[in-house]
Amino acid sequence: MDEPRLTRRRLLGAAGTTLSAAIAGCSLNAPGEATAERSYEFPDEFEPPSQDGDQLVAEAEFTQVYRDLVESVAAIRVEATEEPDSGGTGWVFEDDYLVTNEHVVQNTENPYVWFTEIGWREASVVGRDVYSDLAVIEVRNKPDEATALSLVDDPHAVGTSVAAIGNPFNFTSSFTTGVISGRNRNIQIPQSDFSIADGVQTDAALNPGNSGGPLVTLDGNVEGVVNSGGGDNVGFAISAAMVENVVPALIEDGEYEHSYMGVGLRDVTPRIIEANELPISWGVYIAQVLSGGPSDGVLEGASRDQEIRGRDVAVGGDVVVRMDDWTIPNRERLSAFLALETDPGDTIEVEVVRDDAREVVDLTLGSRPDPQPLS
Repeated sequence: MDEPRLTRRRLLGAAGTTLSAAIAGCSLNAPGEATAERSYEFPDEFEPPSQDGDQLVAEAEFTQVYRDLVESVAAIRVEATEEPDSGGTGWVFEDDYLVTNEHVVQNTENPYVWFTEIGWREASVVGRDVYSDLAVIEVRNKPDEATALSLVDDPHAVGTSVAAIGNPFNFTSSFTTGVISGRNRNIQIPQSDFSIADGVQTDAALNPGNSGGPLVTLDGNVEGVVNSGGGDNVGFAISAAMVENVVPALIEDGEYEHSYMGVGLRDVTPRIIEANELPISWGVYIAQVLSGGPSDGVLEGASRDQEIRGRDVAVGGDVVVRMDDWTIPNRERLSAFLALETDPGDTIEVEVVRDDAREVVDLTLGSRPDPQPLS
């Protein structure tokens, strides 16, 4: 049993010596001398790995997904005049249009795009939307092999295998795998009161440079656009449903209008239930109604605070429990309804709990205002 292992060890040692000499540019023979041809026979149970990358042994499904999609994924570089150079990832949505994150190209109108087979290409931003963190860029002279990726028809369940293709730390065409570890997450927009609805949570490794890249299923369709990696194996992507709503408008108009209620929201918590003596244990609490906003005069916000277990708790606000035919148990559900089912100007039915009774009011939605940084 020991002799085959000893034979392989000697063989690999000899091969390693030969390789080291070749890398160093050295020759073990005098000029003009021929090198004797040598051959080795491997033990029957040993199969040396091929050095051809296409033949390396790997997980078949993931490998095929990578090969099918990698040419449609590009690195993005931003060389701004007043900000440090930065970058991320983009992928082909249709024709010469690539999708990426808004925050990847926020400091430029003309990013550069790297395709592995042809190098850098000039691009231009044709549309951007800070509230979904999506942007579309148009690339000049895109390679023919970089074909459009398809969005999933329906969202996949938690536990579904997914992979992220991107350029973390400038390592182009990198591939990480994981599963969908959560759905319907609100992704907080930095320096803003707003969040991105319907987010996809994953445990696939996501690092700086992955932003804007596709999160794909094993059938090769895009489940979401990578937005952020939160550490501790929790990362987020903007859902395919959000992409399907926003990106065509960015291509057509350069912008996208989001529905807006003009309220401050909180999830119903045990303290809120106790302070407001609510007959229900779920819903979305209206903490504030902005003066002059769409909900002014339609919904009621909190009127005062009451101390419950050492904390001041809002009292007197409506609790939203239904919007049209959607039950609203929490803020994530309310945000998803507004983002995926409505447009500015739509009038929707809102069922609320008010003064221990249920009421239905009609609310006409507005357009979300331009983002204002948090003070």
